Amino acid sequence: MAGYGVRVAAAASGPRPGPGPAFRDASPAEVRAALVPEEAAEFEREWRTVLAKAADTLDLAEVLETLESWRRVARLTAAAGAAGHRAMYRRAAARLTGEDIPADEPLPRTKARLGL
Repeated sequence: MAGYGVRVAAAASGPRPGPGPAFRDASPAEVRAALVPEEAAEFEREWRTVLAKAADTLDLAEVLETLESWRRVARLTAAAGAAGHRAMYRRAAARLTGEDIPADEPLPRTKARLGL
């Protein structure tokens, strides 16, 4: 998951989001609250997985990496708004595939086009 938001942002064309909330020290709950519903569910699944792994290994490195990566996604979402965030994925998918991506395409399908 590390670098996820950076990869998506780099692939998208169009205006860059403004500074928005920093999210530098955002808690997992604050991150989840900033995400679009589809990504909030994705975050919860991933969060639970890395927490369970950390409980077994007593190593928080993957937990911290996951949180940092999702903080970037939360910052992008907060800066662009839900509609702008979804549009960022559509622009990235259109650029990658050379196809027009319908505005009403479900986000999971658009992200699948990006290999996410």
